[in-house]
Amino acid sequence: MTLADKLTASRLVLAPVFFLTFRSGEFLGTVPYVAILWLLFLAIEVSDLLDGLAARKSGTVSDFGKLFDPYADVFARMTYFVCFVLAGIMPAWVFIIVLYRELSINFLRMQLAQRGVAMGARPGGKLKSATYMAAGSASLIYVSLTQLGLLPGLLPPFAIAIYALYALAALLALASFADYVVQYRKITSRP
Repeated sequence: MTLADKLTASRLVLAPVFFLTFRSGEFLGTVPYVAILWLLFLAIEVSDLLDGLAARKSGTVSDFGKLFDPYADVFARMTYFVCFVLAGIMPAWVFIIVLYRELSINFLRMQLAQRGVAMGARPGGKLKSATYMAAGSASLIYVSLTQLGLLPGLLPPFAIAIYALYALAALLALASFADYVVQYRKITSRP
């Protein structure tokens, strides 16, 4: 495995650890619990930024990496989104839209892989991913403030802002999916 592949694979390990910590890590104490969640979340998101840079810098961009990276992204983000749904922070309807979008994109990628084509990330997908990261970060800030008992008066308006951010993520997920479908049709209409 290349360095880029190892960075990508790290998300497959870190995501379940995030889930287990989120759901049962409170025995650690409030401050360590929050700190570990942040370390795991940042490691997941930073590995997503670094794997592509490592692949391009080392000239190891591959069809495998084009498929493995988005798979690891979905694996990790769906994991922490489940945590935020269970905590009542992420609306379940947004999660369903995001989940269906991701499963549908994976299906399209598998269809193209049968034709020997590896469809990489699209610009709209990158914007969508940035919004997912922002919504995840805001959710973890909310969890942190709640756990630490900080700024309780700001939590209700912050919750509204997070809801709006998730609604934006759902819209971008749908728009990005439409872009992938258009790209898929262009590729499959070629002789």
